[in-house]
Amino acid sequence: MSFDRLIEKIAEKQNPTVAGLDPKLDYVPEYIKKKAFEKYGETLKGAAKALWKFNKGLIDGLCDIVPAVKPQAAYYEMYGYEGMKTLYKTQEYARSKGLFVITDGKRNDIGSTMEAYAAAHLGKVQVGGEKYEPFICDALTVNGYLGSDCIKPVIKVCNQYDKGLFVLAKTSNPSSGELQDQKIGDTAIYEIMGDMCEEWGKEIEGKYGYSGVGIVAGATYPEQIAVLRSRLPHTFFLIPGYGAQGASAKDISAAFDQHGLGGIVNSSRGIMCAYKKEGCNEKDYAEAARREAIRMRDEIMGYVHKIEL
Repeated sequence: MSFDRLIEKIAEKQNPTVAGLDPKLDYVPEYIKKKAFEKYGETLKGAAKALWKFNKGLIDGLCDIVPAVKPQAAYYEMYGYEGMKTLYKTQEYARSKGLFVITDGKRNDIGSTMEAYAAAHLGKVQVGGEKYEPFICDALTVNGYLGSDCIKPVIKVCNQYDKGLFVLAKTSNPSSGELQDQKIGDTAIYEIMGDMCEEWGKEIEGKYGYSGVGIVAGATYPEQIAVLRSRLPHTFFLIPGYGAQGASAKDISAAFDQHGLGGIVNSSRGIMCAYKKEGCNEKDYAEAARREAIRMRDEIMGYVHKIEL
């Protein structure tokens, strides 16, 4: 099962973190942009090539530290088809370096449309007598607020191709409570969504006690993380909001079980832009990202202590 592989990589590296690859052009060092623009012009292609060079350096610097990367699809879509080529190349390169790849797409629809999203990001597409993998990832974030109609097609593909999904439950953004904290009876909507994920997960069981249906649980809401962990003993958490959004390692400590398992914590800007925060030479951006990833790992492991299978 897909998340079994993720858990094994987390345990191997004693590091429950994922590096978000959400590369705005402003994050890319000037020397990389200059070289790309000289060759391809100040065009969508030039921008996409700069992102690819930036990502490749980050992956090279991080691949022996972090178990996973999480490219956010929107940061590639904004550069059109050239950007989507960079997304594919980033996924492909990360996979070649042994990293677990989570595509943050937050896809949401029903029926044949959701089947198409699932095939694009998690499955394969039949063209004549051949099957092709359009994008290369091990898990996809999805929005489950359309109900089972938008989740069942993804679970089917996950079972077929050994993939996983993370469903939005309690997100890290400030206004998430406008809907997610509202109650039906005595139960908050985010808790109901979590309960649904725990139930859907019975269709993708794993050998380490966690299913292939995870949830997104924001680090910016530590009390809700604790509630969700107590309610969802078999559900793995993807935890955004650490670092640049203000959450600390202590805030997410309740996500982990007695074996140090149960979640993976994302940092995007904190890692990608570490060279700016340090004020180091921009050509050392990958080493700065590596230093930040190690610092993040050590801080979180100060609360998790040890990860055991």
